[in-house]
Amino acid sequence: MVVAIGLPSPAGDGATVRFLVHAANRARALTRLRNLGLRAVYLRGNAEPPTPDEITAVLHHPDGLLWRSTPGAAQELWRSARALPKAPAA
Repeated sequence: MVVAIGLPSPAGDGATVRFLVHAANRARALTRLRNLGLRAVYLRGNAEPPTPDEITAVLHHPDGLLWRSTPGAAQELWRSARALPKAPAA
């Protein structure tokens, strides 16, 4: 199953970040996102289902977890979850 979710940008600029997760079911997809530190993520309905291009991208990626900051921009490439910026240690 491929889950697509849009979240507000941590930069606070009004933009969104789109995540694509390949998992066995919705609960495991949420667990994968929460393991990245996105604790307040919930899936409600299917307002923005993944497009066929997005499904192909996540299925062919070895990690099965991709993101990009501007979902509508075709010129921006999908990034691996390993490329997520880490929060500075307190």
